[in-house]
Amino acid sequence: MINKETVKNLVDSYIGDKDIFLVDIRISTTNKITVLVNRPSGITIDECAAMSRYIEAALDRDEEDFELSVSSPGLSEAFKVREQFEMNIGNTVEVVDREGKKVRGVLKNVAGEGFEVDAEKKPGGKKGGKKTETEEVSYNFDEVKSVKEKIRFK
Repeated sequence: MINKETVKNLVDSYIGDKDIFLVDIRISTTNKITVLVNRPSGITIDECAAMSRYIEAALDRDEEDFELSVSSPGLSEAFKVREQFEMNIGNTVEVVDREGKKVRGVLKNVAGEGFEVDAEKKPGGKKGGKKTETEEVSYNFDEVKSVKEKIRFK
């Protein structure tokens, strides 16, 4: 089986001083390698393809067969690295804390070991009717189970 550390070293080598950051590497028991990367301005398909060719050229298919996929994380993926939080400041996110409580609001900032959200709060806790208010909620990264960007349709 291909080693995750080997793939990470190849990704780090490719990234070098580019503004690309590694989000995650997954390797299945059948050697399906998934590399998730991004950059603050968004990563292009051409950049993902170039990184894929670089990684593939460094691995030996004759020694061990594998399937390789390099892409940006999709909207359904939870944030895994600080850079994802930073590039989503100002966007609506859904936070699920360790107890399972969900909070939706605008990601306000990222500082130290955590982040703040201007959370949506219905006046009186009732649905419908009155306009939504916001309340600033602070989280440490280790207090949350997941954070995902939420797309709003008006």
